[in-house]
Amino acid sequence: MTAALFDGIDAHRIETARYTANVLERPAADRAAPTATVVFVHGNVSSSHFYQPTMLALPAGVRALAIDLRGFGDSETKPVDATRGLRDFADDVRAVLDALDLDAVHLVGWSMGGGVVLQVALDAPERVQSLTLESPVSPYGFGGTHGADGARNDADGAGTGGGGANPDFVARLQGGDTTAEEQTSPRTVYRTAYVAQPERQAANEDAWVASMLTTKTGVDNYPGDGVASENWPGFAAGTRGVLNTMAPQHLDVSGIVDLAVKPPILWVRGEKDAIVSDASFFDLNQLGLLGVIPGWPGADVAPPQPMIAQTRAVLDRYAAAGGTYREVALPEAGHAPHLDEPQIFDREVAAHIGV
Repeated sequence: MTAALFDGIDAHRIETARYTANVLERPAADRAAPTATVVFVHGNVSSSHFYQPTMLALPAGVRALAIDLRGFGDSETKPVDATRGLRDFADDVRAVLDALDLDAVHLVGWSMGGGVVLQVALDAPERVQSLTLESPVSPYGFGGTHGADGARNDADGAGTGGGGANPDFVARLQGGDTTAEEQTSPRTVYRTAYVAQPERQAANEDAWVASMLTTKTGVDNYPGDGVASENWPGFAAGTRGVLNTMAPQHLDVSGIVDLAVKPPILWVRGEKDAIVSDASFFDLNQLGLLGVIPGWPGADVAPPQPMIAQTRAVLDRYAAAGGTYREVALPEAGHAPHLDEPQIFDREVAAHIGV
């Protein structure tokens, strides 16, 4: 199974100073003078292909681009240095912008991609006209923190990073499993965790599963490595690979609050999100609280992460410091509002970028 291009979408191989990137494009009607340029950055275990319907739905004057991050889609596979947080990916995005001679653009980031575009804004705010955060990872990473201010549970990021990936899911990714027979198959994970209304995307489901299966596996990519920990549940984040980029000791993009020039932010999330929420089913401490993982030491030691509360607290501080943001919470959407509620998502993005 290969991820298919939709009619109206072109694929380009872009040689950059950092990696060879696969970039999808929905050209503007007037290629020489687009009304705006929007760059989409996908999330973990996915690729640029997930954004094709959104790209096609934008007004004709807009140039829409979607970048495959390293180790995803049809881009080059290169190691991910997790000690830099999401900067390997953010620097790759900037390298693509450089190669395409693009200065400032509108950035849209989904899930992990939300953290990537926030990192771009931190490192190169002059490149960002606006930010759209779709179901973004918390500014303090994924797991291992508590409270609205993202205080770390322990020093080593216990319970986070590469060691927390389900090995059967990783094996099925590597093996190209397209079935829905097991809970850990990519298709089942898509249906139960990515979207809340899988029936709305039934016609495109094969394309989304194919996109997931482009994920390159291994300690340098997905999921990454892990180390032993004296803290529950007995492992901690390593220094290599995708999941470790979002460990709390490696990622903190809350510094957007201090940007001198603050791009406007649109935050779109689904209230049925199973992955990014204040009670995430992918947070091992939440699974411990529910009794799914035995031996949980309790909320005083290993509290679940309030991901939504953390994002809102940072964005409230962003607004108090002179920025602007708007939150759109969709009651019937899951982790991928652009698939569950495409008409609303498309309308909100177009309004946010002013087209």
